[in-house]
Amino acid sequence: MKSIQEALKVLGVQATNKGTSTGKNFFASGSTITSFSPVDGKAIATVDSTTHEEYEKVIATAKEVFPMWRDMPAPKRGEYVRQFGEKLRKYKSELGLLVSYEMGKSYQEGLGEVQEMIDICDFAVGLSRQLYGLTIKSERPNHHMMEQWHPLGIVGIISAFNFPVAVWSWNTALAWVCGDVCVWKPSEKAPLCGIACQNIWNEVAAENELPEGISNIITGDYKVGEWLTNDHHVPLISATGSTRMGRIVGATVAQRFGKSILELGGNNAIIITEHADLRMTTIGAVFGAVGTAGQRCTSTRRLIIHESVYESVTKALVDAYAQIKIGNPLDEKNHMGPLIDKAAVDMYTNALKAAEAQGGKVLVAGGQLTGEGYESGCYVKPAIVEISNDAEIVQNETFAPILYVMKYTGDVSNAIAIQNDVVQGLSSAIMTNHVGQAHTFLSAAGSDCGIANVNIGTSGAEIGGAFGGEKETGGGRESGSDAWKAYMRRQTNTLNYGNSLPLAQGIKFDI
Repeated sequence: MKSIQEALKVLGVQATNKGTSTGKNFFASGSTITSFSPVDGKAIATVDSTTHEEYEKVIATAKEVFPMWRDMPAPKRGEYVRQFGEKLRKYKSELGLLVSYEMGKSYQEGLGEVQEMIDICDFAVGLSRQLYGLTIKSERPNHHMMEQWHPLGIVGIISAFNFPVAVWSWNTALAWVCGDVCVWKPSEKAPLCGIACQNIWNEVAAENELPEGISNIITGDYKVGEWLTNDHHVPLISATGSTRMGRIVGATVAQRFGKSILELGGNNAIIITEHADLRMTTIGAVFGAVGTAGQRCTSTRRLIIHESVYESVTKALVDAYAQIKIGNPLDEKNHMGPLIDKAAVDMYTNALKAAEAQGGKVLVAGGQLTGEGYESGCYVKPAIVEISNDAEIVQNETFAPILYVMKYTGDVSNAIAIQNDVVQGLSSAIMTNHVGQAHTFLSAAGSDCGIANVNIGTSGAEIGGAFGGEKETGGGRESGSDAWKAYMRRQTNTLNYGNSLPLAQGIKFDI
């Protein structure tokens, strides 16, 4: 494994970085953001924020290049995405290391995130030859109807710290092959990952003599994101973050009749029935709860366990938690790294206090870790609390490694009712070897989430399926399946190739 300094050099990330780029030239002169690693608390590098004047230049450049990109044959656009995927393969270890160090997830998870980027590029390359429309039979003679999909224009992307590169690529790879250009605001908590990705694209652009503006990056706090969401030149905003943020973005974009893809909070549960495999259940639940220190939108927050296996399941979990190694995520023997920052630690601590105050019984105690190896102040212990699903703290998502366990009795439909009784609807799972229970969970009367799994956990989606959730998760869909349609506009066409003008529905209008 390279050192982080070596990785930064390979990725073109400097000690001081200009945080605005239209594809070739970086420029920014706003306030400075310092990126601190939650791994050791050290400053990695600084990034200059985008000013409003510079933002306007980015948008103008993107608008200027869009017609050229739109009119390019889609398979040709796909070829450039293929080359970008090859660059990601080349820089996988360095970018994975930066993701791990800047965000705090394990190095293996950092590599996995870059692999997601590679996978979506592969998916998008094939998609570039499959942007299918429809032919429709007309009720009128000598008429041909069809449906086409056309690019939207500029796609604005606002991403979160927990997946600082993958979610951007889910949007960008699809948007590019659809004929859109992109403007990305990465999280201010992980801006260097964004700079690195822009640098990698710049290599592809330079090698192919592509103009500026196809890929663009802007940096800064929420105010920079507000410029995007309020901009009528940006017909689509894809935003990942909290439900609170999504309410603001969704309302703002809707007010100007723009489109939005919202990927917001999750409150994900695994139902464990009397027919579950205990070993599979333990692995799925523990990884779902402690992976990325509980900072995935698909992290497992709740376990709903049948009364007949409740004691055996909770004992297995307590035993497994005793084996979890917490420390530097670049050390592959560790299972869990730090939270993103000290504010996240405070949120975690307050949530545990609230859980106890609301009737929770602690099965595995949490708490902040201090001492050698934990100098950043961002390391905590994963906790398990036995509590009712009705508790206020359980109804809200806490972005931390806190697992709530609860008991259900009777039929699996009772467990499904508990699972669905939250305002979020992202990911869900059931552990069972009973085919009837599995099908019930996947039926219309089952899970109300956008993702529903059987005998795997809530976390770790593949790019082949559309990713997203219902209710206060926002309803957005990204990545695979037909999620590409969100990045295009639908057009219905009717072509009259006859020499008369019959009207639809048989209406007569003679003049």
